[in-house]
Amino acid sequence: MSTQTVLLIDANKLFREGLSRLLLDVPFRVTAEYASVEEAIADPSIQADLVLVDPGEDAGAASRIGALRRQRPESPLVILTGGLDARRLTQALEAGVSGYLMKDMSADALAQSLRLVMMGEKVFPTHLAELLVSGQMQPQPASEITALRKGLSQRETQILRCLIDGDSNKIIASSLGITEATVKVHLKSLLRKINAVNRTQAAIWAMNNGIGQADAAPAANSDMPAAAVGASA
Repeated sequence: MSTQTVLLIDANKLFREGLSRLLLDVPFRVTAEYASVEEAIADPSIQADLVLVDPGEDAGAASRIGALRRQRPESPLVILTGGLDARRLTQALEAGVSGYLMKDMSADALAQSLRLVMMGEKVFPTHLAELLVSGQMQPQPASEITALRKGLSQRETQILRCLIDGDSNKIIASSLGITEATVKVHLKSLLRKINAVNRTQAAIWAMNNGIGQADAAPAANSDMPAAAVGASA
């Protein structure tokens, strides 16, 4: 992936400087930064491949994000914030953002999530599913999750779980009771469907979509990439 330009918005100058330096190690470069969404909106001539923003938590945050999104419709907009609640996440979805990420995630997880956004996916917290199941959020995002999974067969999903564990084709074949040749056929098909180029990307995609999470409790921290709930593939 070629270097992507980033427009960064956060009230904390120290955080902006630190994140700018962290992103130097991945294909993202902060080319403009602002302390508020209002400042960014007032400077429409500055464009970037990606907009990364902490909109704040006051009542007007949702409308500001909507205005920023309308001003820069070609640039994916990702919220990077310190807190998650169902109302703000629902508002973010309604505004058409491409991601809603937590500031306590690792630098590697952030970079992986941003790469997925630039591939056309929508990336949200791994515990989004918990909010949906518990009824704390309106069910609209569930349809996006269903759309993402559409086209993946049960066998392909099983193989994705195996890829998360780092299993070889031989181990996968033995585990599922099929031949290695059949594994290769399914692997080629699922790589095409999720727009991944290799096993590693497929495993990351699977983790980001909650595949393999059913048998394990969510981690206490956010070192893994966020869950992707929409894709271009």
